[in-house]
Amino acid sequence: MDQSRRRWLQCSGALCATGLLGSWPHLASAGTRAKAGAFGPLEAPDAHGVQLPAGFNARLLASSGQFVRGTNFRWHAAPDGGATFATPDRGWVYVSNAEVSDHQGGVSALRFDSRGEIVAAYSILTGTTRNCAGGPTPWGTWLSCEEVANGMVYECDPLRSGQGIVRPLLGTYWHEAAAVDPKTGFIYLTEDDQEGRLYRFRPQFYGQLDTGILEAALVGLDRTISWVPVPTDAPYRGDDSTAFARGEGAWIAADNLYFATTADHRVWAYSIRTSHLEVIYDAIALGEDAILYEPDNLTMHAQTGALLVAEDAGDLQLILLAPRAGRWEAAPLVRFEGHGGSEVTGPAFSPDGTRLYVSSQRGRDGEHGMTFEITGPFLGLTRKS
Repeated sequence: MDQSRRRWLQCSGALCATGLLGSWPHLASAGTRAKAGAFGPLEAPDAHGVQLPAGFNARLLASSGQFVRGTNFRWHAAPDGGATFATPDRGWVYVSNAEVSDHQGGVSALRFDSRGEIVAAYSILTGTTRNCAGGPTPWGTWLSCEEVANGMVYECDPLRSGQGIVRPLLGTYWHEAAAVDPKTGFIYLTEDDQEGRLYRFRPQFYGQLDTGILEAALVGLDRTISWVPVPTDAPYRGDDSTAFARGEGAWIAADNLYFATTADHRVWAYSIRTSHLEVIYDAIALGEDAILYEPDNLTMHAQTGALLVAEDAGDLQLILLAPRAGRWEAAPLVRFEGHGGSEVTGPAFSPDGTRLYVSSQRGRDGEHGMTFEITGPFLGLTRKS
């Protein structure tokens, strides 16, 4: 463990000395470390500094400020949260936020044909600020979240050029991610602030975000969550809600909400049906055995149930968290070598689970983001260890 890692843990330990979540038991079972990646050790970096296991390959799709190959569209700066959407022609679209300040942010899209080749690139949102993460909806739209004090959520159509629609009822605060329960249409939202809350938006009608109620989570002593209605025009800080230390990526699968908190190096699982909350990865509890720090963007490989968690800093890794024998095993899948001024962002799988999209937000020069497609034997994940 390098000295910067030790400083992070010491800082996190101080943060954990106060508050309800700070007193959460650091159970050794909250995540384990794999000796090597789920597909074996990472090999030497390629020409772009991407390290992958044997059998995997990375293709550079787009670079900030450069034309996307075969199009007249320039890829945006600071690529961040992303997701994919199937298209009627058996292709798909990958959307990517631009975490750029001063109303220079937005969302760009890459459209692929059924062979995985880029056939178009375009914008689906412009003029917004620091679009960080967000989330796909079951009705086929992309929720793009602004990470600023007065940040809003914009709903965008990923399949065509256009401009998103602001959704003020989802709250005004340092937005990070949004995850939608496909059964109810409820939207769970994280807040990237040291005193941030976990929010839930309950729409009056499924898939319609212009009426509904915003709520904040209160974690009880029995580790169950109850929900408190809150105003939508400012961050909520009432004593009847619980602070989470910089909420980040979020994803829903099999009636569970998974989300990350960067400041205390944790990944959480909330059972939507039982309201129970637990920690499934805790770097502080693991100590020297921890390999995932500052967890950020998060997605899931639907075909195998493995979580992918991007590091905000640290070793610039994309970590696999895979359930095995009642535990979540952590192992590196991707590492960016020589990208020291960057962070790992935007992980998302193609609809069939065979291709992974991920970005180095500021690339090798600390300025120009690089968006990659990674191919390999992802579908064999559950048969590897």
